[in-house]
Amino acid sequence: MRAFYSDQFVLPLPPGHRFPMAKYRLLRDRLSAELPGVSLDAALPASDGELALVHMPSYIQAVAQGALTDAQQKEIGFPWTPAMVERSRRSTGATVMAARAALFGGQGVSANLAGGTHHAYADRGSGFCVFNDAAVATRLMQAEWGRTHKQPLNVAIIDLDVHQGNGTASIFERDAQVFTLSMHGARNFPFNKETSDLDIELPDGCDDTAYLDALEHALTELEARFQPGLVIYLAGADPHEGDRLGRLSLTFDGLEARDRRVFDWAWSKRIPLAFSMAGGYGKEMADTVQAQVNTYRVAYAYWRRWQNLPKDLNKPMEIHP
Repeated sequence: MRAFYSDQFVLPLPPGHRFPMAKYRLLRDRLSAELPGVSLDAALPASDGELALVHMPSYIQAVAQGALTDAQQKEIGFPWTPAMVERSRRSTGATVMAARAALFGGQGVSANLAGGTHHAYADRGSGFCVFNDAAVATRLMQAEWGRTHKQPLNVAIIDLDVHQGNGTASIFERDAQVFTLSMHGARNFPFNKETSDLDIELPDGCDDTAYLDALEHALTELEARFQPGLVIYLAGADPHEGDRLGRLSLTFDGLEARDRRVFDWAWSKRIPLAFSMAGGYGKEMADTVQAQVNTYRVAYAYWRRWQNLPKDLNKPMEIHP
């Protein structure tokens, strides 16, 4: 199973900064040691042209040149450095490469060890998100699919980070070929939410049973309303009960059951799936990394199912709108 990383670009954050930058390398180290069937490759950076499929050229240039205003930089939450720019490009490129491997490369399932930057809008960043990797990957896969198959590609973005994917919802608000599903804490950031195609708001303290019931409802409604040819899954670790910012109460078992349900839903329809890790702010960083390793174990089992398909079936179905 192919997975793409960008953790070699480390942001020089000030002491006490709450973003857990070290989790990305810890995840790669764990996967390298425990899941040798996962092929780990450095991500290429997303180009200006690829980013411009989603983001305003003026915003891309302001990020690249360090010309964002103090207010814009504060909204992102990171100080500007060249490493911030490069890491943001590479993290976006990782989701592009994962989506391409899943959709066109016969993988069926592929991954980004970072990504899930769903708070980034077309014209600005927010909440530790500079560029919206899922949105860029969606637009690029639609363009590549259209060239090779001469038909549209429907994409479902299943966002199970504990925070609403507000930037993603805004970007695709009027796009009938993209279905945005966000299951998130009702009282959590962002406090001024956008409108996804399907928003499932969860109360503080939501446990495994209530969460999985809500997820079942969400997938049933998604299936009734939309036929995707590609799924991009944001597998946030922050619904975990040990997360500093999550406010929900899922156990490791609950998160693993969540992942199994999403992968099983996509597998049952033979829909290629690319996933990213999104948020995770555990009181103990090891808990966040463990939740993410568990997601990879689930993903790897479904990737093996794809590889066991007859070669003439191991390709995405042609989905007509």
